[in-house]
Amino acid sequence: MVHLDCGAATDTGRVRTHNEDSYFAAAPVFVVADGMGGHHGGEVASAIATEEFGRLAHEGYDPAHTTDVVVDALVASQRRIQEYGRQHHSDGEIEWYAGTTVAAALLCEDEATPKWLLANLGDSRIYKVHEGRLDQVSVDHSLVQELLDSGEIDAEEAAVHPERHVITRALGGPVLRAPDFFVLPLSSAERVLLCSDGVSGMIDDTTIHRILTSTTDPRDAADALVKASLEAGGEDNATAIVIDVVGLPEDVSDAGARTEPVSLEDKLGALP
Repeated sequence: MVHLDCGAATDTGRVRTHNEDSYFAAAPVFVVADGMGGHHGGEVASAIATEEFGRLAHEGYDPAHTTDVVVDALVASQRRIQEYGRQHHSDGEIEWYAGTTVAAALLCEDEATPKWLLANLGDSRIYKVHEGRLDQVSVDHSLVQELLDSGEIDAEEAAVHPERHVITRALGGPVLRAPDFFVLPLSSAERVLLCSDGVSGMIDDTTIHRILTSTTDPRDAADALVKASLEAGGEDNATAIVIDVVGLPEDVSDAGARTEPVSLEDKLGALP
């Protein structure tokens, strides 16, 4: 039987007046959502997303079909956020907007073996720690990431790019684009970090690695990551969830990680 231990922390930061981040952390479902659109926009959008994922933990889900379950949660979130937007637009708030990123980790069953299913939409990140090494699993859905991938800018330029917060996928837009899915053996990701860009955008991977590998308790690690983000300037809301696999069955496979291909055409095609 797999046992998970986790810690979570969030803070408004030193610049923002409201915390538009939301999170849910209760095994076997973990999610960080970074809202966009202001107090009555982003805050509500992120809360909707975490509520839909929280429903999976409370009601249960089939671990053999976790990808479908995640898609269903995203589709439900998208519809609720869009309906919330239509209410504001009908009241004359034409420029009103609500959106949110999503970074999620759920236990799944792949080839009858428990594994991680990781999913991201936007620039909230997913990291893993294995044998003392930190790796970023997710790839940012952002304009800056596209510029990096095309070779138009380098990492140093990306860190100070004026449009580094412009994201290319999120819940709440006119079209719901597919998230990225990753399936990882539990034994290759004994510690997982989900965080908003208020963490990853304020402290570098070296600092994240130091905190995650030097802090045993996941609650202390989450607190330390958020604290470091505030000490680095706290320019954005900062949220972190740290999850440890503390009980690993001896027969869990160590097969390599893979990206999970999934077609969302049927489920997303009907959305405006």
